[in-house]
Amino acid sequence: MQFITMLFICLIAMEHLFIAWVEIFAWTSKGPGMFPHLTVDFIKSTKEMAANQGVYNVFLAAGLIWSLFITEAPWNLYIASFFLGCVIIAGVFGSVTSSKSIFLKQALPAIVALLILLVFK
Repeated sequence: MQFITMLFICLIAMEHLFIAWVEIFAWTSKGPGMFPHLTVDFIKSTKEMAANQGVYNVFLAAGLIWSLFITEAPWNLYIASFFLGCVIIAGVFGSVTSSKSIFLKQALPAIVALLILLVFK
């Protein structure tokens, strides 16, 4: 796997670790600032749900990080593609059901990373 590809995958993984941290550990403190369209009462009442979502983001990050340590081609490509695809699907779904900005923040970077992965394989 090329360095540029690994860098993009690492950035996407770090983004999801940050999202997971907010959702699992800092939902009531950082959530209101990150999601100003949600009321403080709603954020407090959805603390457990947000933590559950955070676990899913940990899985996405773990899969992307795992792909960086796979040295055997084409498995590193397969695993990275799968998890980037999962991030893209989550980002598209989130943009349709929650906020259009999720596409730009989550899906688009993963699309760019996947394209770079496929071009520089």
